[in-house]
Amino acid sequence: MSEPLNYFNYFTEIEEHFQRARGTSLFLLSPLDWALIESWKTSGVPLEAVLRGIDAAFEKWRAKRSRTQMVNSLAFCVQAILTETQRMADAGSNAPAAEKAEASPFPEDEIRAYLERNSVSIMANQITEFVPVAESLTALAQSLPPDLEALEQQLTALEQKLIALARIRQTDEQGLNARRDLDNYLRPYRGKMTAPQLSMLETQFMDRAVLDAFQLPRLSLFHLR
Repeated sequence: MSEPLNYFNYFTEIEEHFQRARGTSLFLLSPLDWALIESWKTSGVPLEAVLRGIDAAFEKWRAKRSRTQMVNSLAFCVQAILTETQRMADAGSNAPAAEKAEASPFPEDEIRAYLERNSVSIMANQITEFVPVAESLTALAQSLPPDLEALEQQLTALEQKLIALARIRQTDEQGLNARRDLDNYLRPYRGKMTAPQLSMLETQFMDRAVLDAFQLPRLSLFHLR
């Protein structure tokens, strides 16, 4: 059971650790920050490497005599996280050094309510093309898959379908505004990331932007909290 639980805890562990390192628990992560976390999870970056990298980046920042700017993005920690990831790989370890305490699985009634809530949110758009996705969520709520991993796979497929449908209806102006926002977020960090990293971030950022444009929910169980 620990594997799927660690899977779902990955995002919140990083968010909370960054907030503690920054010293501001109410600080909200940006769309770029969430896209970065998604890219690390997709790439198999160990949670422990991310947490160590955050600590290392802040230690370096605090050691500076002049700290004229606050750290306002996880992107500040990218290089340190890459370094920690390489260190763990060199040591022959792809797992965290210490497992977090196990948490309880999501209760079924909480999952059902989450799926129904997202279905209602999608239907509120009153856009015909979105209806099949909403209906699929309702069907899932009525007959849950046998395990969380299987459910997450189905939700990922539905989310990608929803993004594709929303992108068809997205106006040129909405797409241009999203691209401008992306460029503004990434400009300070383009020289610090590889081309594949940037490409993945761009895709994830634009996916989030098109969902936000139609006020559509994220469907992954990552957002059940």
